[in-house]
Amino acid sequence: MKKYSILLLILLMSFTSCDDFLTVVPETQLSSATFFKTENDFIQAVNGAYAPLRAYYNGPAWLLGELHSDNTFYMRNVLFGAVENSENLADFSVPVSNGTTPNTNVLAAWRQLYLIIARANQVLAPIDAVAFNQESKNNVKGQALFLRAFAYFHLVRYFGKVPLHIIPVPGRDGSGLPLSEEAAVFDQIIKDLTEAVPLLPQKAQQLPGRVTQGAARTLLADVFIYRKRWADAEQVLAPAISSGQYALMASYAMVFPKNSTNKNNSESVFEIQYREGADGLQGTFLYQHLPLPLTVAEVRALFNTGNPQPLDGQGNNIPTPDIIAAYETGDLRKDVSIDVITVSGRPGSNKLTPVIKKFRDNHAQHNNHGVNWPVYRYAEVLLLMAEALNEQGKTAAAIPLLNQVRTRAGLAATTASSQANVREAIFKERRVELAFENKRWFDIMRTDRIQEIIVPYGRRIVANPLNYYFPPIPGAVPRNNVFTNLDKFYPYPAAEAEISPFF
Repeated sequence: MKKYSILLLILLMSFTSCDDFLTVVPETQLSSATFFKTENDFIQAVNGAYAPLRAYYNGPAWLLGELHSDNTFYMRNVLFGAVENSENLADFSVPVSNGTTPNTNVLAAWRQLYLIIARANQVLAPIDAVAFNQESKNNVKGQALFLRAFAYFHLVRYFGKVPLHIIPVPGRDGSGLPLSEEAAVFDQIIKDLTEAVPLLPQKAQQLPGRVTQGAARTLLADVFIYRKRWADAEQVLAPAISSGQYALMASYAMVFPKNSTNKNNSESVFEIQYREGADGLQGTFLYQHLPLPLTVAEVRALFNTGNPQPLDGQGNNIPTPDIIAAYETGDLRKDVSIDVITVSGRPGSNKLTPVIKKFRDNHAQHNNHGVNWPVYRYAEVLLLMAEALNEQGKTAAAIPLLNQVRTRAGLAATTASSQANVREAIFKERRVELAFENKRWFDIMRTDRIQEIIVPYGRRIVANPLNYYFPPIPGAVPRNNVFTNLDKFYPYPAAEAEISPFF
């Protein structure tokens, strides 16, 4: 695939030598031939492979994984004009032409994920040939393998068939690859993670924020469950649960990594690291998950920044009435996850609007925070294991794991007892436990419930637009093409298809 992101990386870092004596690597220029010489070089390079995760979770990840579900919707602002790139995801109307889409959020996800892959490949290609401390080498290699597998797991779930790059691209002519079959991509993901698990240290021995053996086991189990390899998922998860490296936080309110505290806590298996400040490592997603418009006073009440600014435009990732209704009576997670605020600029008499609360925290500067994004938590490890056990008929062993999560939420033990009922109980528990953590669309998709869940959800929006944050203004109603694209996979980015002969 002739991707701009990969080509840029190659032009900057990857001029490789050949037998031709005229090919000389400039000694003053950084490249793969001159850079990868020491342990510190590889550590710096693998750190760089993490960097695109910040841009990915600031935008495309929640747009494609949460807004594209029945958990969140957008808040239409008719004065703001067209915002079709986010609307198309929320109301399942992503435009398609010859298998491609101009949606810029789909393009952003593609490019950020392939940038991770390109950087991981640059680490993996030379590392075995360079001598340095073996323990450190294993750690770096395990991280790079995880990151490549992580990016491909997201790509294959978004698109199905994708180009499978596992070596650095040597130049423009080698940048285009045919689409690999979905099964082949999964085989490579499993291969990478199987190799990564024994290379990586446990959480207690790893630097905070870096990939651990527990994270690799959790991702591999997630892959196995997606492929319905239930026994394999159980086998790979069991050591993570028995390792003593993880535990549920005492309360759900204590789980989420705040701006300067509680990061990488005992429940954290893998989270995206953000840092408030001027060094470019900040998060911005808190400001994208808001009902709009908001006044200066309303923004200050949310974040207590020293320089609050008014916010206009269209709100996104607003909790739907559906997710609000999904919480059982007495579930402590509801008030931790969802707040109701006054949006004075909202048209009509109803100014009260739901907003995601679970990540929110005070910070100093407007649109610049250090709240981490939780990718995998120990609560999900327990639910993944419960699902793996239940699907093998080990329902009695699955129920206590499910109940650990429910007990922390202030709920009674599940009344489900049959395999089918426990399956449904786990599905519902994942929805509320992991709400707004970009899991919902993947859960609906992998369980083949798009028609069952999304179709009636769309009908509810069309029948009652006021309930889904459309303003009480003539003409402010869902478009005619809403809920017309219910495909399992996203179309390929049109901008990438224009420079590839393969799709």
